[in-house]
Amino acid sequence: MGFTAGLRRHFSALKRGALPSHAVTFQTRSILARQTLLRVDPPTHGRSISTQPKVFPTVGFEKFPADDPIEEERLPGYSPERYYAAQIGQVLQDRYQIIGKLGFGGGSTSGHVATSSTEDALLTIKICTTGERGTRDVLQEVAVSNHIKSIDALGHPGKLRLRVVLDSFEVEGVNGNRHRCLVFAPLGQSLTEFRRAFPGNVLDPDGLRFTLLWVLMGLDFLHQAGVIHTDLSPNNILVSFNPGEERVFEQIEDLELTNPTPRKVLQDRFIYLSYKLGISHGPAVITDYGAARLGDPEINERHSGDVMPGTYRAPEIIMGADWGSKIDMWSLGVMVWDLFEGGPLFRAVSAKTLDDELHLAEMVSLLGPPPKKFLERHAKSRQYWDSEGNWIASSPIPDQSFESRETRLEGQEKQQLLTFVRKVLCWLPEDRKAADQLYDDEFINGYNRHEG
Repeated sequence: MGFTAGLRRHFSALKRGALPSHAVTFQTRSILARQTLLRVDPPTHGRSISTQPKVFPTVGFEKFPADDPIEEERLPGYSPERYYAAQIGQVLQDRYQIIGKLGFGGGSTSGHVATSSTEDALLTIKICTTGERGTRDVLQEVAVSNHIKSIDALGHPGKLRLRVVLDSFEVEGVNGNRHRCLVFAPLGQSLTEFRRAFPGNVLDPDGLRFTLLWVLMGLDFLHQAGVIHTDLSPNNILVSFNPGEERVFEQIEDLELTNPTPRKVLQDRFIYLSYKLGISHGPAVITDYGAARLGDPEINERHSGDVMPGTYRAPEIIMGADWGSKIDMWSLGVMVWDLFEGGPLFRAVSAKTLDDELHLAEMVSLLGPPPKKFLERHAKSRQYWDSEGNWIASSPIPDQSFESRETRLEGQEKQQLLTFVRKVLCWLPEDRKAADQLYDDEFINGYNRHEG
């Protein structure tokens, strides 16, 4: 069964009121890459996961030269004392045994896959670095997760589209540093990685439709719960597994027992190569609430501060104004371009630095001049427009439009996509549609043309 055909069946089930936590089962291959590519065919029954710690080999692996940077050592500003020296086979909290490394980043030692001694499950553990900002983001991730889990909303499908922290604890690292560990259910690639599996590094129209639907479900739940994500992008949306596909993690354990991961052996730590997960076919899941804000949805609580990543920033953020949940809707519109057009909607960079003036000039070219209410609301607007909304800044307005920038669709389908984009990319946040107002959007429901 093809990727989008399976999605259409899943969407039809949703429309009928059946709200499964997974999409339909696919006959597929999931790929796990390290030294080799492994095929994972979903078995007819699950393998029982041992609750006794396994003994992993301490010899028989390839060693990298000590002076050859690998993995997290290549990150700008890498400082080993900020990273926890996790080891394969290590047991944390007398409960979780690390069986492989899934990745790394500036805010975490790495993501690891682990078995739990108290339940028949494979999980992922993020072991965080030390540092004030990282600690603050981790505490917020846990707080927002606990808030989401506390809400009884079994009838709302959006809760299933949100990754939450299942458990958290601290471990002690070198020099007595404390590292927070976050435990999650396993998920697949980010949308940034996922789209690279397709021709042109972009989703097809139906893949985009269903991705938008799932993200809308998650945003609808978050916003009704008083949570504003603030950092929505393809990097923070992961593709989940269909039933059976998650067994790729079992092969990590098998491989570590028979063909251990290459690594660098240092005096105080091992640095392992990460496993790379291939494509999975489940629904999209919103993740990472470290920058999220909690508020009271009943009073449409406003927030302040510089949030949102780079060229995803909404006009009110650039203006230095307060903001609310509609900044997430702006991010959703910008994200369409990354996922479907293969590049950013806004470039807004001069001499490798984000430039507000260029950013606003590009907005004018696509959205038209801002309404008078926008100009009156923001004192900073006087740097860029006169009282009539005429552009007075030095940067030229690019000669472009949404119609010229969208190059993959034609006719009615193209107009429907651009109509969707224009519903969320508006100068005034109150003009942007909320997530729950877009379920019946014509573009998202365009899957109907495939059904007879």
